[in-house]
Amino acid sequence: MITKSELQTQLAKTVQEVLTAAKLHKGDLFVLGCTTSEVVGGHIGKASNPEVGEWIVQTVLDQLRPLGIELAVQGCEHINRSCAVERRVARANHFEIVNVVPGIHAGGSASMAAFKFFDDPVEVEHISAQAGIDIGDTSIGMHVQFVQVPVRPSQTELGGAHVTALRSRPKYVGGSRAQYLEL
Repeated sequence: MITKSELQTQLAKTVQEVLTAAKLHKGDLFVLGCTTSEVVGGHIGKASNPEVGEWIVQTVLDQLRPLGIELAVQGCEHINRSCAVERRVARANHFEIVNVVPGIHAGGSASMAAFKFFDDPVEVEHISAQAGIDIGDTSIGMHVQFVQVPVRPSQTELGGAHVTALRSRPKYVGGSRAQYLEL
């Protein structure tokens, strides 16, 4: 199994690579999809590990909080992939709050960790994040705003889990006469 130190080092580097590619701003939303089961070498949903969930969420928060970037943590299919966010984030973005508290078999270890580390956590059904990391192929795409652009992190695995990432960019509109900003 991956050690806490290895996990934190690898994940912090991956988060920084995504942040560099995404060029996020204070107040932007970053989504984390994570199966700790895969990180520890198991099958998604079959070997949840609350301790590893806490390591992951704390590491991501340590990278985002100094920048003022907000974290959303996607739950598993058993809570319809709802996302844990701070209540103030839900209110500021007019996200509909749903009534569920994540557990080990419905939400998963990362969502439970978000509820532990957030000041005033709630679950929301839909978000529109500017970027995110998917640890273990949990399908975060539904939560990253259109237009989605893959980010290829140098670290493609975390423990036993496959790692992918997405960022978004504004749509290009107009035709041949349109001019665009460099974003």
